[in-house]
Amino acid sequence: MQVRDSHYTIRTATTADLDGARAVMLDTVYRDFGTGYVPRWHGDIIDLGGAYVTPARHTLLVAVDGRDGEVVATGALDSRGPAHPPNPAHVAEKYPSGVTAQLRRVYVRPEHRRRGLARRLVDELLAFAAADGGYRAVYLHTDPAVTGAEPFWRLARQGRARRAGGRRRRAGHRALRRADAVRRMRKGPAIMEMIVM
Repeated sequence: MQVRDSHYTIRTATTADLDGARAVMLDTVYRDFGTGYVPRWHGDIIDLGGAYVTPARHTLLVAVDGRDGEVVATGALDSRGPAHPPNPAHVAEKYPSGVTAQLRRVYVRPEHRRRGLARRLVDELLAFAAADGGYRAVYLHTDPAVTGAEPFWRLARQGRARRAGGRRRRAGHRALRRADAVRRMRKGPAIMEMIVM
């Protein structure tokens, strides 16, 4: 998979991209989240190959700036639903592993934001999930305290619901419908569900 525009290429990560992808992710957890690297939350960042490149139903995408070859954005998908704990039991039951694709690590370096990279990464991740054929839902969680995160996901959900409303999609995409509103858990992340029909 490879998508190009005038400056950026979005593609499936290769082993040569992993250090650049890891740098984007670690910079994000330190700068935007303010947590730094926490092994129980961010262990996949250290082993990107084992988490996303090797497993057949997982993927890691990167956006590469064609002017200098730098990885400037990432997006990943895996087949693990949310675990309980730390998530509530009803959330883990609703989104079981194996049939739930979880969007992860959709991060864009600040100087490359507002150029549509995150939206393009999410579109390609959803196309990957739809093409797999075994996922019933796409799940993500986000921290509403991160500037712009929750509004981005709200708009992404609404845009997908509108685009799926009766119009033909490009090849490889299946219609997605809005199933649940974004909900806030007490002192926790927002959840968005997209159902792959």
